[in-house]
Amino acid sequence: MDDRPEPSTLRVFVALAPPDDAKDELARALRPAYAGYPRLRWNRIEDWHITLAFLGELPATAVPLLRSALAGQAASRPALRLGLRGGGHFDQRLLWSGIDGDLDGLHLLAADVRSVIRSCGIAFTERPLRPHLTLARSRRDDPTSVPQAAAGLAGFVGRSWRTERLHLVGSNIGRGPGPICYRDIEAWRFAAARTGGEDAPSES
Repeated sequence: MDDRPEPSTLRVFVALAPPDDAKDELARALRPAYAGYPRLRWNRIEDWHITLAFLGELPATAVPLLRSALAGQAASRPALRLGLRGGGHFDQRLLWSGIDGDLDGLHLLAADVRSVIRSCGIAFTERPLRPHLTLARSRRDDPTSVPQAAAGLAGFVGRSWRTERLHLVGSNIGRGPGPICYRDIEAWRFAAARTGGEDAPSES
């Protein structure tokens, strides 16, 4: 049992997550990169996500407002058909896999999510949506591993899949040494992803 007090602030973002079979498929394609570039700081597979809105450090008291607003967003819209495709990098430091499929729907979802967050009175820095799945980061003295790993992913085309849930996620970034870890604060099924009695939110 964890008796540690809940933090007064959380680093929070809203995201989508590929299903396990799509992540496993990409992980298999990454095996040569895992072996060839061991100095990269690889994200845990279970933490792979597509960020829709990064909110930064928020007071814990803001979370109930977000829960209500985001639950309504998920309940009011259908799932999206997406896939993972290719690879690339940002500034030779961050390795990513690209997102394919209903990108118009993805951009609309992100815009609506950001709108309801603002309607809750929560201010955050808005960045243009560049749909991607972050895979790894390089060390400062390694300018070549990320571009080379990205080139190795150029031909990757993953299976398509339907988004199941909208995720409100917290992270431990800036909270001490060790790898970045994420946890679902809560997640809600999209309207068209529900079956039977599975429309209730899930919590970690």
